[in-house]
Amino acid sequence: MTSPTPAAVGSWTKTGALPAAAGWHGQDDGAVLLKNGKGVLLVGGSDAASAATNRTAVYDLTKREWKAGSPLAFPRRLHTVTVLDSGKVLVTGGTGGSGPHAAGLTAVELYDPVQGTWKTVAALREARWGHAAVLLEGGRVLVTGGCTSRSGDSVRALASAEIFDPKGDPNDPDNGSWTPAAPMTDARAGHCALVFKGGKVLVTGGTAPVSPGGEAALAFCEVYDPGSGSAGTWTPVASLSEPRSGHRAVLASDTTALVVGGATPGTAGDGTYDPYAELTVERFDLASGKWTARPATAGGRALHRVIPLGSAKFLVVGGTTDDGNGIGYQSALVYDDSGPGGWSTAAGLTEGRWAFAATALAAGTVLVTGGTVASGVAAADPTKAELTMTTEVFTLTGGGS
Repeated sequence: MTSPTPAAVGSWTKTGALPAAAGWHGQDDGAVLLKNGKGVLLVGGSDAASAATNRTAVYDLTKREWKAGSPLAFPRRLHTVTVLDSGKVLVTGGTGGSGPHAAGLTAVELYDPVQGTWKTVAALREARWGHAAVLLEGGRVLVTGGCTSRSGDSVRALASAEIFDPKGDPNDPDNGSWTPAAPMTDARAGHCALVFKGGKVLVTGGTAPVSPGGEAALAFCEVYDPGSGSAGTWTPVASLSEPRSGHRAVLASDTTALVVGGATPGTAGDGTYDPYAELTVERFDLASGKWTARPATAGGRALHRVIPLGSAKFLVVGGTTDDGNGIGYQSALVYDDSGPGGWSTAAGLTEGRWAFAATALAAGTVLVTGGTVASGVAAADPTKAELTMTTEVFTLTGGGS
């Protein structure tokens, strides 16, 4: 007698569609929840031909619909979007082109959610895309790494970092400026960065270009201490068990963090190559500087999203195994990091996708929108990615694990 299959936890509800389809391939370029109930903001992104857009959109939490917002001054993709203490939103860098060797941007724009307007503010010291940005305690923003042009047919990863300072008044960042921060130990792009309570910043994985058309995933990790010297200091910490790109990192507690999924090079031992055989999780402890393997499950993926649900639970949703010739995953899972850790199957998306935007709306509620449905030989037109405008909202029921 077979055991009954456990019911999937949670449910999805379709809501208003985006004004235009787009994809968001960076770590920090997706949807952000605005303060004081002002909605959800989306900025820029890639169109079906991988060209940068200057479109913006705001999701109304009451009407449950998207409205086109004021356009950016500079089309951009692979940028960063950071909500400041004042409620205004800082958008940095990215690239305005469509090719793999397009020039980076130094341009920075500031969004005022009360007025619904954009203002160009002090530029980055160095053009970059595929970088990471985090809000430090005290209202400053740390920008790390990314890529910049090396030559006409190649790019290089950056180790440099810089800090946006709102000039001593977090409520009035319009006249803020950029100052150099200590460079990272390792140059990288596509990495994850997050801030622990107390202000230290963990940077994990990412990639570094190794040829005009190739890049290598990194296992190296390091921690930034903004209170050590005027520019702060970086300290290398234990490496991930395997290199990761297209992964996600989230805080698990005030002093621990999780890394989930991503492309992890390796062989199955039988001559085949499958970097996505398992969805693996590692937990970092700031006190020890070490990583610990957590329970894995089937269905490895990259370019997915991991969103906190509350009570040590996380929604792992979407993604793909091949962003060049792939189809987006509809599957979703709930990971519970309490105790020994465990997985539950969640209700699946109506439409599979990767490189999409997602944000928590409240504890146990997550909004997912846009992204890529299919690309390459999996798409109707191999020269264009198939994007979606659809939006779905997940609500956790059944508790997970």
